[in-house]
Amino acid sequence: MQNLFSLKEFKRSKTILFYASFDGEVDTFEMMKQAKKIKKTIALPTVIKARRKIMPRIIHNLNDGLHRGAYGILEPKEECSEAVGVSQLDLVLVPGIAFDKNNHRLGRGRGYYDRFLRQLPSHIPTIGLAFDFQVVDRLPYRESHDVQLSHLVVN
Repeated sequence: MQNLFSLKEFKRSKTILFYASFDGEVDTFEMMKQAKKIKKTIALPTVIKARRKIMPRIIHNLNDGLHRGAYGILEPKEECSEAVGVSQLDLVLVPGIAFDKNNHRLGRGRGYYDRFLRQLPSHIPTIGLAFDFQVVDRLPYRESHDVQLSHLVVN
């Protein structure tokens, strides 16, 4: 958390798309609570499975404003959140199974984040959150649709 919060990209940001950590990913829930305390606006992705896309939603209450969505991942309840356009985001945090030293990531294989990241204006920083054991010199393969991140924050 301190590594992330000390970045100029984080300090400058007002609206941050976090992810709801899942299945061994870097825990984002304490980060979101602390970010709210310092007046950051928190958004989380909602998966629209039929359209194979992510829609960011500003979440007002982390305690009871979430439910299990597609793939069992927590996401905002519609009645406790509001949709936000990608151009309104200042920073996007991205999960991954593995990352390499050139800021490429290996996701869960469905391409949701890569499709979402391609929509972002180029000035919006994208930061992967990783444990040190998730970082390798080079990922074994990359596909043409994979999107390189701006930064990687390692715990």
